Amino acid sequence: MTRHSFALAASLVLAVAPVASAQTFGTDDPTLRRIWTLGMDSSRLEPLAQVLLDSIGPRLTGSPGMESASRWVVAQYRSWGIPARTERYGTWRGWRRGASHIDLLQPRVRSLEGTLLAWSPGTNGRDVDAPAIVLPDAADSAAFAAWLPSVRGKYVLVSAPQASCRSDDNWEEFARPESYERHRDARAAAQREWSRRRERTGLGARELQRRLEGAGARGVVTSLWTGGWGVTRVFNGRTERIPVVELSCEDYGLVYRLAEKGQGPVLRVNAEAQSLGEVPVFNTIAEIRGSEKPDEYVVLSAHFDSWDGASGATDNGTGTVTMMEAMRILKSVYPNPRRTILVGHWSGEEQGLNGSRAFAKDHPEVVAGLQVLLNQDDGTGRIRNISMQGLTNAGGSFTRWLAQMPSELTEELNLSFPGLASGGGSDHASFACAGAPAFMLGSLSWDYGTYTWHTNRDTYDKLVFDDLRRNAIFVAMLAYLASEDPERVPRDRRAVMPVDDGGRPREWPVCRDADRSSAVSPRM
Repeated sequence: MTRHSFALAASLVLAVAPVASAQTFGTDDPTLRRIWTLGMDSSRLEPLAQVLLDSIGPRLTGSPGMESASRWVVAQYRSWGIPARTERYGTWRGWRRGASHIDLLQPRVRSLEGTLLAWSPGTNGRDVDAPAIVLPDAADSAAFAAWLPSVRGKYVLVSAPQASCRSDDNWEEFARPESYERHRDARAAAQREWSRRRERTGLGARELQRRLEGAGARGVVTSLWTGGWGVTRVFNGRTERIPVVELSCEDYGLVYRLAEKGQGPVLRVNAEAQSLGEVPVFNTIAEIRGSEKPDEYVVLSAHFDSWDGASGATDNGTGTVTMMEAMRILKSVYPNPRRTILVGHWSGEEQGLNGSRAFAKDHPEVVAGLQVLLNQDDGTGRIRNISMQGLTNAGGSFTRWLAQMPSELTEELNLSFPGLASGGGSDHASFACAGAPAFMLGSLSWDYGTYTWHTNRDTYDKLVFDDLRRNAIFVAMLAYLASEDPERVPRDRRAVMPVDDGGRPREWPVCRDADRSSAVSPRM
């Protein structure tokens, strides 16, 4: 999931006292009851997630793992009697990860927690030993340029160190207030000073790493701490010939202190990686064709790609298996929908919503016929927030649908009428840019931003299946009700920003045409 925020307008909270089982339907509709029963009593979420996350693993765009995952998803849908296919939308920079090991050799031996970053070159399976040094506190860009030749043959640490890798929650709970305040202020001051140090080089992050590479550095060492115990962000490397490795907060701090104090840290990196050149990239699509209105669409949406420092469990394995389970349930209880129900498992979301943007451009008939798109992409928690995306009359459709669902699924739900259009962050924006009714199903946090989003801890064990079961049922019910609704979801949108001649907001970068042939290293 790309970073985004929700701007919520007036909220309506649907609150009903919780009960033990689903006995609070607003209708006697037998299909809704069968969806609940099938989703609760014979859920396939756990085995689906286990294979996807443990056995197949991460799904980096352009990687063999992504191809394997796509083949598996197509086979799953076909086994349920749902036609499925892959659709090529362009190319990307292919890359295959191998094993990586990072060790401290001097002044003592320690195996370090770290990994090679995506799209980074490795060491061809060789041990590469070298001293580690810290980015200098140069007075200005000229002083930095004078220092640069000293990096030859060394690993260079380029991230800010942390004085403490304890979470802020831990400090706030146990420290004296004055101690916590000093810690917080010192951390902020240190971060500001490190930012100034970086600025005085006169180089941006990408150019800095290129200059280090050009000066003969052995490699680049980073640590992008999330604020949680032992957790770091694991994005992509930015060099062509030397490895870029990420260390945990704790181990990065160790190496940094040794280097800063002149205690001679020596690192060994052994990392295997293979560049695959420019490779085709695909979306994975499945659909249950509509029986009465096949040219109108209910679309279930979740990006399929992930970063590969872990398993991509909550970003976005959870959205993936939620939509798969919803489709499985719908095929069983609602095999002949009124409208076509299509699921899109998008590639390239992390590189700028490339897959979903390409699909929207290649399939204007789906955009034109879209009844509703339901996108999920922010973790394992229960669905809590839905903004109407500035569609002034869409709330009436959701009110009709939600009124028929059991209160167990709606009691905590916050709806924003009409809400504000969200100009990025996830794949619903690719369709909202065209004025279509596309919505993000926002979930409870479960410390998503701190512990799992784009981190080395985004693994199967972080999934909360009680919440995911309810999410899959919720999505299946919404899809069924939207499919059956005799009315189309209105597309009237309030003007909240300038639009072009096609009604597309000019200020949304995500609304620009995707560069589908790009083989440039993805942005962080």
